[in-house]
Amino acid sequence: MQLTLDKMAMCLAFLAPGADALLRFSCSQLVVERMDPLVFPGLIGSPHVHQIVGGNAFNASMEYPRVDLANEATCTTCTFSEDLSNYWTAILYFRAQNGTCVTAFQHGFRMLIGNPYIRTEAEAKKYRDLTYTCLDTPLTRSGETLDMPKRPCPYGIMANVRFPTCWDGVNLDSDDHTSHVAYPANGTFLSGGPCPLTHPVKIPQLFFEVVYDTTPFNDPADWPTDGTQPFIWSFGDQTGYGNHGDYVFGWKGTVLQQAMDANCSTDCPMLQTQSIDEGNLCTQLPVVDEPIDGWLTELPGGVPVTDADGNVLY
Repeated sequence: MQLTLDKMAMCLAFLAPGADALLRFSCSQLVVERMDPLVFPGLIGSPHVHQIVGGNAFNASMEYPRVDLANEATCTTCTFSEDLSNYWTAILYFRAQNGTCVTAFQHGFRMLIGNPYIRTEAEAKKYRDLTYTCLDTPLTRSGETLDMPKRPCPYGIMANVRFPTCWDGVNLDSDDHTSHVAYPANGTFLSGGPCPLTHPVKIPQLFFEVVYDTTPFNDPADWPTDGTQPFIWSFGDQTGYGNHGDYVFGWKGTVLQQAMDANCSTDCPMLQTQSIDEGNLCTQLPVVDEPIDGWLTELPGGVPVTDADGNVLY
């Protein structure tokens, strides 16, 4: 198979329930490589490739309190310069037809949502807020699907990653990096749905909008003739059901709590900001030395593309 890395942009938002607060900001790329300190701490060369944004303290081992991102990082790729957190998502590849009142997050808090190993709609429904939008215009925000769009999207594909908004109030992490958080017992975060008794503390809605510039591959002649679509996640998923995202908190001091209490949006006087150009100066060299872009003969790390039963497709 031949694959190439897509261009992408990430927009993030923190939302507070029962208020008009929407803390919206963008983050540029810090590094792209096979590292995942949340799921595979200490491993240099995790199973699949991620795009990482945020502070430059990102590394293979980030256990708190040994590593406190807010104190370790010296710069960030995010427009709020006091946000030294790290956010990461998988990379999307193209397969050519030739086969080629809110409690802000606490220091040390981290979470994962989604599962890169699932391949069916039934499994994906467990993560009801992980979806895709086929962008007919840059402002398209309707028609979300659990699987990858089945047609060329005029303005690219947007992956929507909405994290759980209820916390157990005790654990900064859990063995599976998910059990300490939960979605509302019913309804949604925006509708004011109540938290389950097991996770009674409301936390901000962390929301990624990751736009992949798939427009160079919109020629129908380059698409499969069997009605499927040609894009593959770096973890070997061509269905899209394995969509997932990771977050490790790294805001300085109590500034995020102050912003949540003030119900501010992009204009938050208590938060220091920087320009996108300034954020782009914050970079990190990859630790894993391997080709991840351009025309490749296989996914980085030799990851196979698999179906719902775990069978290798190619």
